[in-house]
Amino acid sequence: MSETDSRSSGDDLEVRTAELFARLPGDAKARDELVEIHRNLGGYLARRFAGRGEAADDLEQVAMIGLLKAVDGFDPTRGVQFATYATSMIVGELKRHFRDHGWAIRVPRKLQETSLQVNKLALELWQELGRGPTVTEIAERSGLSEDEVLEAMDAGRAYSTAPLDVPSEEGGLTPADTIGEDDEQLLQAEGWVSIAPALEELHPRERQILYLRFFRDLTQTEIAEELGISQMHVSRLLSQTMKRLRQTVARP
Repeated sequence: MSETDSRSSGDDLEVRTAELFARLPGDAKARDELVEIHRNLGGYLARRFAGRGEAADDLEQVAMIGLLKAVDGFDPTRGVQFATYATSMIVGELKRHFRDHGWAIRVPRKLQETSLQVNKLALELWQELGRGPTVTEIAERSGLSEDEVLEAMDAGRAYSTAPLDVPSEEGGLTPADTIGEDDEQLLQAEGWVSIAPALEELHPRERQILYLRFFRDLTQTEIAEELGISQMHVSRLLSQTMKRLRQTVARP
């Protein structure tokens, strides 16, 4: 589909959405059609939350609940596009589902919420400071004590495990089949902690590229577009930065 056709399709959807909302709240068929024509949005957002130990079908059902709430709660007179409002509602519903059901070990609700808050603040501080934040810095930003921050971090480790005997969708291997192999994401997480002092020595642009690549999971092309430089330049900077960090870690 060309860019023009895609834009035209999006405009048609907005027009149809406005027409259907004009028939609410008294028209049940209009409500059903609104849910149907925006079903793909719910499916897309559900897939964004996949791979966290919850069944894909369950996530799609949760997303549909969020979509229904969005249809029932949307006010067309406020000047916000329905897709924007619905995305917020669906994502909120998915996050509540994980907060309530996605913890492999039973953790008190207050501690669950604190853990999510701490994780969010840690990422925000990483972006602001250009390095991994200390426990003290997270505590100051959140208003929690350092012991509470550490407790929340420990609680986060109880979040969303998966059965060892359930095959994955790709390759048919179970998690048990891969036990004993290196977990790249875990190694990466531990690596950031070990190289935190070295990150402070990097140029701000180098730290920004690392943040965009490894924390926002952008491709090199997407990073290039965001920074206004070439993809080749991003690749070169990323390669040089990773080499410097490896040398720093290897230094006795």
